[in-house]
Formats: sequence, C-alpha cells, structure tokens
Amino acid sequence: MSFRRGVVRQSKFRHVFAQAWKAEHCIDDVRVSRVTWDSPLCAVNPKFLAVIIEAGGGGAFLVVPINKSGRIDQSSPTVCGHAAPVLDIQWSPHDDNIIASASEDCTVKVWQIPDGGLTSPMTEAIVTLEGHSKRVGILAWHPTAFNILLTAGCDNIVCVWNVGTGELVYQLSDAHPDLIYSVSWNKDGSALCTVCKDKALRVIDPRRGIILKVKEKVHDGTRPMRAVFLSDGKILTTGFSRMSERQLALWDTNDLSEPMAVQEMDTSNGVLLPFYDPDTNMVYLCGKGDCTIRYFEVTDESPYVHFLSLYSSKEPQRGAGFLSKRGVDVNKCEIARFYKLHERKVEPISMTVPRKSDLFQGDLYPDTAGLEPALLADEWIAGQDAPPLLVSLSGGYTAPPSKHRDTLRSKPKLVSQDSGTGAAPPSPSSAAAPTATSTNEIHCLSFSGLIDDLLNELLTEMKALRAVVLAQSQRIELLERQLARIEDGDV
Repeated sequence: MSFRRGVVRQSKFRHVFAQAWKAEHCIDDVRVSRVTWDSPLCAVNPKFLAVIIEAGGGGAFLVVPINKSGRIDQSSPTVCGHAAPVLDIQWSPHDDNIIASASEDCTVKVWQIPDGGLTSPMTEAIVTLEGHSKRVGILAWHPTAFNILLTAGCDNIVCVWNVGTGELVYQLSDAHPDLIYSVSWNKDGSALCTVCKDKALRVIDPRRGIILKVKEKVHDGTRPMRAVFLSDGKILTTGFSRMSERQLALWDTNDLSEPMAVQEMDTSNGVLLPFYDPDTNMVYLCGKGDCTIRYFEVTDESPYVHFLSLYSSKEPQRGAGFLSKRGVDVNKCEIARFYKLHERKVEPISMTVPRKSDLFQGDLYPDTAGLEPALLADEWIAGQDAPPLLVSLSGGYTAPPSKHRDTLRSKPKLVSQDSGTGAAPPSPSSAAAPTATSTNEIHCLSFSGLIDDLLNELLTEMKALRAVVLAQSQRIELLERQLARIEDGDV
C-alpha cells in the first residue's frame, strides 16, 4: 500500500497571522494629513511614533512615545517648523531620537526629540538642508553610515547629505528625466535603486554619480511604482499593468532583461507601498485606501515570491508605519508590527508566528541591525562600505513578570545622614537600637532577601524546565524506537 502526499512548501512563516490591537491600545483623535502624496505618512521606532497631521498655515507632525494610547488632546505639542505641508518623515536608524522631515517648502529638517516626547511645540530644527528647488517628498537614511541622508524632490534631483555638517556631498541632477517615485538603499549602502515616472528602474552608484543598470518599462501602467532592495541584492517592485492591475515583480540585478517573478493582484487604484523585513525575507504590501495588508515570503525557490496571507479589515488605511525589528515583542513571537492610520486614529497590528513554547524562538529572530553604525560619514564618503552591525534580540527578551520585579526596579531609599544631626553618637550598649545606620542595614537585609527569593524562584523555574526537556527527550526516544520497529517490519 502506498500513500501519495501533496508537496507542501516548508516555511516557518506559512502560518503568520495578523491581529489588530484592542481599542483601548489605539491612539484616537489624530488628524492624519490629507496631503495628496503617496508616502506612508507615519514613521515608528522602538521609542516613538510619528504621524504627519493636518496643520493650518504650515506643516507639522505629531510625535508620541511608542506606548502611548488613548485620546490625543488637540493642544498636544507637535513638531511644526515647516512653512508648508510635510510630505515624508523618517527616523534615523542609528539614533532613536533623531527624525528627518521633508516638506513642500523645499527644505529638509532634522529634529532631535527629547526622551519622553515633546513637552512644548518644536519649531527649531538642529539642521536645515536646503538644496532642492521644488518640494521634497522622499527621505532615506543610509543603512550603515552615520548621519548620511538621501533626499529626492520634485525637481527630479537626488541629494546625499552629511547631516553632521549640513553639507551636500553628492547630487544626481541628470539621472532622472521625470518625477522620482521611490528610492531604496541596498544592504550595505553602496548603491541605490530608483523608479521614475518614465517607468524605468535604475541602479545607481551615488558616490561615482553613475547609473549602473537600467530597466525600461518595469511595469506598463502609468500609475506610480515603488522599488525596494532586498538583502541578497535582488529588487522587488510594485506597479500597475497596462490593464491597470496592480503587480508585484522580482528582479535579479545581474540580469534585468526579464523579471524572475510577476504576480498580479487586483484592479484597485491605491499605490502599493512595500515594507521589507530583511531578517525574515518577508514583504508586506499596504495599498493606500485599501482595507488589506498582503504579505509574501521571498525565497531562492521558484516561484520565488510566495503569497502567505492577507490581513483584512473594514476601515481603509490612509498610511502605515512599520516598526523596526528591535521594537517587536519577542515574548509573543511577534515578527512585525504595523501602525495603521485611519482618518482620526492610529491602530497597531501585530504579525505573529504561532508557537506553543514560552522560550525565546531563535529561529524566528536572527541577529538584526542595531543602533551602532558600521561607518562614520567621512568613511563612507571616502569609499568604504560595510554591512550593518548586528545585535541579538535575545537580550530584548524579558522573562514573565515576577512579583519582585517592581521592588527591584526601585532601589531602597537610604535615610539621609543629616537626619542624625544634633543627636549623640550611639553608645556600644545601645548598638541594637534602630538608629539611621541600623535602618539602612535593615533596608539592605530586606533587599538581599528579595534577591535570594528571586534566585530561588529562577532556580525552581529552571528545574521545571529541565524536567520538561527530560520528559520530551524520553518521549522522542520512545517514538524513534517505534519508528525503527515499523521500518524493520515488526509491526
């Protein structure tokens, strides 16, 4: 007797599911910008959430701590230093307090947000970059070099700045004959890819100012496109077919003659914004005006781009923020988090891999890019390249709350030395009396007792885990013996 089994592609991300957070964890009364520009309108990092908002007489964006929830008061302070609407915002990958903003006023400003968020309106930027003659709508920080920022404007010019000095270090003024739709750095920041209104995909070396590769008519449709560099050097693009169907395509930069894969989705009008996670090699597609978020896995096996699932809701999205991997909750096997922009609300959506174990899942969380830059600005300008410096996420893994955690977080208060002023020094016979010194000793003893309790609790948990591992290994041995008997024909 023989059994035929269908071949199922093996992937730990096949069962990723998306779930919106409860209403009490959303942020309400956020007047999301109505600007007609196809940017995400939102940027998020492990410390802060930033959203471009409606502002009379200029441009502004809201910055709140990442754990903020509930209603935003209309008098809440904003970053409001631009003279015209803000079109794009991007957090620095190397400093969670630094954010850049691009505006219709033709300038780019860099701001330093204080820890804890804004307490008053911020109008003075630490750096203002002026080099575009028309509105600036695209920002892209260098992935590995400190203080290198790329900007692209409606003047069809790409500028690369050293934010530390405010200096314009490279300018690509002849590379694009028409409006630039998107710009993306490759993994080590040695090259970038762009898509333009002329429907061409370009791979550019910004330091030498030369176009390395060009592919005409990446998508046949006339509506805007997007392109993003993947970690292995391939490029993923989104656009429209001649029949106005939305498309996703994968390109090998060594041979741009034909796409490696093309997937057609639907005939909606919204531009598909790709969000790429280099750690899982997953791509999330958010269409502006859509009610869905599609997600795919890119692999080396044909058909290369594998549809996983989609998150669907009743409310369309005005934009979305994609949290960097350093901010996800590894306790809950969360591999990605979006902040979906509604008309007047921000709603977090978690992407989670279902796992039964409470232990840190190392296969879901390979080392990821940390805050430390691999290069200084001058080193990159001098021609050096380096991949991102990686950090382990297991350090961000926090154990389940213990009853002593809050006690340990705040050190015991020591009695002030001044409290004994004017009192006679204690005599040897009265050494047992509770003086300031003995009170301190009592505090220290109770503190060490708490540490002992915590250690005992940890040892108990470790013993329980060892017992589970031992039981599971015995179970595995039993199953292996049964399998061997079946293979030998004893059953």
